Amino acid sequence: MDNINITEAVERYIAGQMTPDERVYFEQLRKSNPDIDGAVVEHTHFLQQLSRFDETRKFKAILEDTHIHLAEKGMITSPRLKGKARVVYMYNRYKRVAAIAASIAGITALTISALIWSVSPGKPMEDELVKLKEDNNKRFNQLQKKNRELDAKIEDVKDQTAVNINVPPIEYKSGGTGFLVDAKGYLVTNAHVVEGAKNIAVQNAGGKNLTAVVVYTDMQRDIAILKITEKEFKIPTSIPYTIRRTAADVAEPIYTLGYPRNEIVYGEGYLSSTTGYNGDTLSCQITIAANRGNSGSPVFNDNGELIGILNAKQKTIEGAVFAIHSKYILGALTSLQKDTSYPRLKIPTGNMRNASSRKQQVKKISDYVFMVKVD
Repeated sequence: MDNINITEAVERYIAGQMTPDERVYFEQLRKSNPDIDGAVVEHTHFLQQLSRFDETRKFKAILEDTHIHLAEKGMITSPRLKGKARVVYMYNRYKRVAAIAASIAGITALTISALIWSVSPGKPMEDELVKLKEDNNKRFNQLQKKNRELDAKIEDVKDQTAVNINVPPIEYKSGGTGFLVDAKGYLVTNAHVVEGAKNIAVQNAGGKNLTAVVVYTDMQRDIAILKITEKEFKIPTSIPYTIRRTAADVAEPIYTLGYPRNEIVYGEGYLSSTTGYNGDTLSCQITIAANRGNSGSPVFNDNGELIGILNAKQKTIEGAVFAIHSKYILGALTSLQKDTSYPRLKIPTGNMRNASSRKQQVKKISDYVFMVKVD
């Protein structure tokens, strides 16, 4: 495939113009050919840079017009407008040239805009970001049915003379994923997962529901910290992973564990960009499969270091998923440590050096990742 055909294919792929069969073939080609995969990432980055350049140019023009307007009104002093008679003379002399130049500039701007429109999927709007929180999914009802059946069996073996108090079961309507950051039962998830929650339960890999409460929220960074309050929670000896303090590198292999289904799901990919949606510095972009229910999923590198937390994906670009940088998780934990109510909170310092393979790492980490269910 020559360069022209590759570029055309990349542009059609990003713009979502491929047929389903073409997209499947191209995605397989991306996995088998690093050059083509790199071309997709680079072209996406180029379109984002081009969009930001156009926005900067327009902003500068607005500032310039505002400056001249204020100076003409005498509201500010501008050295560029001193010698008014000279300005009038220069204007009269060169007004025809200026008009021609303005026309050329206008035509150029329209041409560039047309070019951007033809090769770009368009400037993403805010509603193009899809939060990975799960809402009103049938699987929550199925889980509730199983839990009620289990509760009924437990009640059958209780003392029949005990007083029965009929408490209606909690119907969980949405959720995501969370992961332990302190052995005493502190978990991190996304703030949007637990926003407006009345009741929260976290479910472990064995299907056991544990009640939890929100103890910290940062809506701007989309981070929340929960505390398991269930007395039956078995405190682990330690957290096997650590939280990375610096940003990961582009092209670094990564993997996630989360609950888009009733059982834990593993996904792998790589870091595409150190910034997120539209250049957002709070997050990074990763190429990985992610679905509703993955909000709050931890993102690890090959060393078993936590580098981020999944929170959203982009509609118009296949595989464009965003994760909040791990340094903001550290910031949230540090803030909570300063609260006198949580003086014993510890930041995890474990390492996965003894786990020689990805499979061993996943086996160790799985018990520390929970499904978050919200009413």
